[in-house]
Amino acid sequence: LDVSHHTLIGKQSELWPGSAPEARIPFAADRVSGRDCGIGRSPPSTTLWSNLEASSQDLQSCSVVLAGGQRSSCGSRADRASPERNTRLTMALNTLLATFLCTIVLPVLLFLVALKLWEVYMIRGRDPSCCSPLPPAPWAYLSSERRCSSSCRRKFLRMKRQKYGYIYRTHLFGNPTVRVTGADNVRQILLGENKLVSAQWPASVRTILGSDTLSNVHGALHKSKKKAIMRAFSREALELYIPVIQEEVRRAAVKEWTEKDSCVLVYPEMKRLMFRIAMRILLGFEPEQIKTDEQQLVEAFEEMIKNLFSLPIDVPFSGLYRGLKARNFIHSKIEENIKKKMQDSDKESKHRDALQQLIDSSKKSGEPLSMQAIKESATELLFGGHETTASTATSLVMFLGLNPEVVDKLKQELMEKEEQGIDLHSLDLESLEQLKYTGCVIKETLRINPPVPGGFRVALKTFELNGFQIPKGWNVIYSICDTHDVAECFPNKEDFQPERFMSKPSADSSRFQYIPFGGGSRMCVGKEFAKVLLKIFLVEVVTKCHWTLLNGPPTMKTGPTVYPVDNLPTKFTSYA
Repeated sequence: LDVSHHTLIGKQSELWPGSAPEARIPFAADRVSGRDCGIGRSPPSTTLWSNLEASSQDLQSCSVVLAGGQRSSCGSRADRASPERNTRLTMALNTLLATFLCTIVLPVLLFLVALKLWEVYMIRGRDPSCCSPLPPAPWAYLSSERRCSSSCRRKFLRMKRQKYGYIYRTHLFGNPTVRVTGADNVRQILLGENKLVSAQWPASVRTILGSDTLSNVHGALHKSKKKAIMRAFSREALELYIPVIQEEVRRAAVKEWTEKDSCVLVYPEMKRLMFRIAMRILLGFEPEQIKTDEQQLVEAFEEMIKNLFSLPIDVPFSGLYRGLKARNFIHSKIEENIKKKMQDSDKESKHRDALQQLIDSSKKSGEPLSMQAIKESATELLFGGHETTASTATSLVMFLGLNPEVVDKLKQELMEKEEQGIDLHSLDLESLEQLKYTGCVIKETLRINPPVPGGFRVALKTFELNGFQIPKGWNVIYSICDTHDVAECFPNKEDFQPERFMSKPSADSSRFQYIPFGGGSRMCVGKEFAKVLLKIFLVEVVTKCHWTLLNGPPTMKTGPTVYPVDNLPTKFTSYA
């Protein structure tokens, strides 16, 4: 070992047997040591050759210096390392393949299997005796249908309608459901009550409102209950309600709203107004009773309505649990008034409210209602009598705020009627019926924003609808807002044009193209009451004040009635 020249000199026999007599191999001085060269060891250790391979110059030298044409040790080591490299490469490829299978192929296969199982689940209820196919169903419709109930609902349903037609499958509240749109299709559903379909709201609605309510009973019981309640909405009864409605609207719309320096959140205020009216007119509460319990009752009713459409699981903190808790509080307050009513039921009074009519009718039939049944009916009357009218009245304020020319036409009609001798400060049914344009404004509002977007039915037997089979036991939803959207009798559907209702269309062409109150035997029993209430509201606000929408056109949602997301902040100013 010549350290000074940084070379390794030796004879063939002394270094490696079979090599050339002499071999001179250059090394980098900083990487050679006696230990590295393997002094005292023969042959040199593998560490030496590791050092050789680490430098490109050393490898080049190694390839040319060994004499005798024999194969170098570098080549021998490469041959030894080749199987190891192949093994490592094979292992890497196997790992890559396993990763690919686990991250891509397996999830895709599981997804396809899930879709196939879902398809089998959905068609398991198909009636083999009916040759018609099931309605089409979009992929991933379970989540999509639920999303549409919370935002962009109308655009979503329009997209589905354009892609899948007027009848398609969906899945709501754990049940296969068929959504139906269009006058001809809706006509068959509404006129098929008790023959093809039967009214059936989701389980959570039936649990909260009760099984003895008008919306949940059928056959003869439904007919008798409806007849009793209709007496409370007769012409004579409506005449007696008008002064009460005017009093409440005038106090709220003129005195309270216009005296506020800040804006008014129209939707919450409208619900309070309609709640007071419903409590007085439909349930017979005295103003003093309402004033005492109003705030608590309104809050409880809000909680009940918010959880009306929820999963039917009654566990603490669930939606159904909260809804039932709020309902029980409402029932306790209503029961106090009902007991007083039942004691005074034989006494003569100026008029009888809807609940009193129902109590009297049950006594005359020899089948008096239980206290629970009366409380359930009262709660249903409150829901139908104030939630839907509050939604429509809010939409009226919105559309008139966005269309001031319509307000001008309303004022003109009211001025003309005053000149003809109508006393707008003391209205009656006859004078209200003469307000034609006012009625058209209400109709147009109900066309664009029906407060209830649709109705629920269940198929009593398998039947065919426009070429598709509706299996027995499946839910059916007829869509009111979609049917209005596709009605051929309404040109320029997106525009707010009350004039379109000034000319009366033929009954056959519009009967099921305009259905804000439903139709058939389940048509809303309080529709005439709602029309009177909304007309009085318009007369009062248009003649007493003007208003400005602070946020412009709002986003509308449904839950369960239509309402503005921002609660419609508005500034009211009195004319006086």
